[in-house]
Amino acid sequence: MNLKENSRENIELIITNIKEKLQVVNGGAMRPESFDTDNYEDLVDIYEMIMSKKSFSVSEIDAIISELGKLRKK
Repeated sequence: MNLKENSRENIELIITNIKEKLQVVNGGAMRPESFDTDNYEDLVDIYEMIMSKKSFSVSEIDAIISELGKLRKK
């Protein structure tokens, strides 16, 4: 995966991997099509941070989900 390339395919892969890593129960709330390519760099930053950690507390997951919510299309 080449994260330097801003593409819909990469956004789909990023969101899918984030949902799996965080074990998101309600995956429908985080649909790849809900994210715009304008926020790609922010998504990559969040993705890299998530993938670098082994586990997350409940409050960390809440904060991450909140940040992702801010990046969703209005």
